[in-house]
Amino acid sequence: MTIEEPGKYPYTRGINADPGVWTMGQYGGFGTPAETNERFRMLLDQGLTGFSVALDLPTQLGLDSDDPLSLGEVGRVGVAIDSLRDIEILMEGIPLEKISQVRTTANSIGYIWAAMFIALAEQREMDPNKFGMFIQNDVLKEYIARGTQIFPAEAGLKLSVDVIEYIAIKIPRWVSLAMSGYHIRESGSDAVQEVAFTFANAREYLDAAIARGVSVDQIAATLFTFLSSNIEFLPEIAKFRAARKTWARLVREKYEPKDAASEKLRIFAFTAGSSLTAQQSMNNVVRTSVEMLAAALGGIQTMHVSAFDEALGVPTEEAAMLALRTQQVIAFETGVLSTADPLAGSYEIERLTDELADKMWAMLEDIERRGGALACINNGWFSNELSEKAYAFAMAIESGERKLVGVNLFKADTPPYKAFEINPESEAGQVAALRAVRAGRDNALVAATLANLHKAAQADENIMETCIAAVKAYATVGEIVNELRKVYGRWIPTRAF
Repeated sequence: MTIEEPGKYPYTRGINADPGVWTMGQYGGFGTPAETNERFRMLLDQGLTGFSVALDLPTQLGLDSDDPLSLGEVGRVGVAIDSLRDIEILMEGIPLEKISQVRTTANSIGYIWAAMFIALAEQREMDPNKFGMFIQNDVLKEYIARGTQIFPAEAGLKLSVDVIEYIAIKIPRWVSLAMSGYHIRESGSDAVQEVAFTFANAREYLDAAIARGVSVDQIAATLFTFLSSNIEFLPEIAKFRAARKTWARLVREKYEPKDAASEKLRIFAFTAGSSLTAQQSMNNVVRTSVEMLAAALGGIQTMHVSAFDEALGVPTEEAAMLALRTQQVIAFETGVLSTADPLAGSYEIERLTDELADKMWAMLEDIERRGGALACINNGWFSNELSEKAYAFAMAIESGERKLVGVNLFKADTPPYKAFEINPESEAGQVAALRAVRAGRDNALVAATLANLHKAAQADENIMETCIAAVKAYATVGEIVNELRKVYGRWIPTRAF
């Protein structure tokens, strides 16, 4: 058994020789931008070093809050963002330069999210390279796992690459893509599929950006991957190690980078929402602690711990605080950061790492033989694979083969934890605020910027500059998406499942 050194190719043991404290972020957002701002400012005061903005479903789908399809969903599973005015409120009193990462679930609207923060930086007379922006921007996994896709997959890919290209050239400090395996895992995949499907998607982005003349080193060195940290303790530690090894091999063999940083996989880990139970919800504190420890031992760079009440709804302030404290206790009290990759040399960890890495590589080659990720999206292969795994997982719980304490094992009647309640007035307030923005802006300027956006899309140009102009004029998310829909059309599945 050969034990590699941390910080050296293929980076199985970590991308750095010395361990460091990961960025402690929490994912949150609900109701109006003002309500979410209050929650984030509280967490920042308590030691948060980065945060992820949860967007409500209408925003993720490119719908304005007053769209008939948004009724009843505004601010429910995240914060409603309709225009630049909402970003101004969301970030009020938060100094951008003191935040290491601002992350978001923007995938199908990654270009709008980037444009909004570019516009905000301009308002504050600040160089956007002076703060950390982390745009998920991984639209391909939406077609596989989450379902917030808006346009046909080819158009979705094109818009994501517009963001990647623009940021690589103009704002190289920003993370323009977080290759997202987390949602693939949450949709039912195993660890091998989680990483292999994610890296197959990444190849589509890299290939498309390189075809535009952007070098692999301008992109890969800035990327993150977003992975689940699940309850299977040793396999999850091995998964993070195997993912780094597989990425390093993929980039070196397929893209021949000149910068070693392109081969180093930076990982944002998120404890598994699917492992949380509504029954006996306090048991989730134990689950997330184990998952957090696995990620820490696996050498991740950024982390979110799910709140124990997330199986019930948006976390309460108490639950969100405890999730942050979980990170802080593990980082500062357990000694896990005293050495890089402390479990290296363990027979089982090394065996699992090698086994997972071999399977990940084999699956990547299989996807390539099938025509690549885009082909596997359009012909339904990815979705079928996930459906089969998800069904088998559900049946294992139903049969008792897979044990869940409080669900099919050691069940007990316990009083339900009181879930967080969204202010019922939030939706009406957000709709009223949106209409006030429309009434107070220069609508002739909005129309002109949207026309320029349409022309850029029709000419197959990078739409970022025209999108930024529209955002600065206070065009809404729905208006921008509707303009692009005239060019690209709508997503229509090629087959039924």
